[in-house]
Amino acid sequence: MNSPAPGRTAARIATLVAVPVATLLALLLFWLVGGLPDDAGPPRDQQATPAVTTPVSLPPRALAPRAATVCRTLLAKLPEAIRGLRQRPVTGGAAQNIAYGEPALLLRCGVTRVTLPVTSTETVYPLSRVCWVPDPAGRVWTTVDREVPVSVTVPKPLSEPGQWVAAFSRYVATTPEGGRPPSGCGR
Repeated sequence: MNSPAPGRTAARIATLVAVPVATLLALLLFWLVGGLPDDAGPPRDQQATPAVTTPVSLPPRALAPRAATVCRTLLAKLPEAIRGLRQRPVTGGAAQNIAYGEPALLLRCGVTRVTLPVTSTETVYPLSRVCWVPDPAGRVWTTVDREVPVSVTVPKPLSEPGQWVAAFSRYVATTPEGGRPPSGCGR
């Protein structure tokens, strides 16, 4: 009976160990890098929607010069589409408000600050390096860790509001941090 050559046995063992280890490392790297981009496409429960061109009625807000600059910079970074919803015009405060899709998914910059005590029991969601607190209905999410507060309003027909908010987080994360975030913020 012939026994396999020692070199061939070692090569087989090395292959049997290397392939699973390489696969695990690749998955770990994919996870660490952040997986798919937040705006990689529409969610499975949403079909691509045609562009809506009617303006969304939003009032402008009086902002301090620094807040106005932060808001203009943020809005300039936002993409033409978020998770398959195309950007559409707004009637007021175009340098501080932006809308996507129908019904409109809204991002407002320079909103009233939500103040939570550092030891608040409110649920704070850290999404992609930004801490958000939702309103009781879970439809309006506001930052609690930014110098200039930002809110995202997710209309009822859109499921999983946190996923829609998370799609904006990587852009909002580029704005300056401010204040002392509540303990649930995870920083």
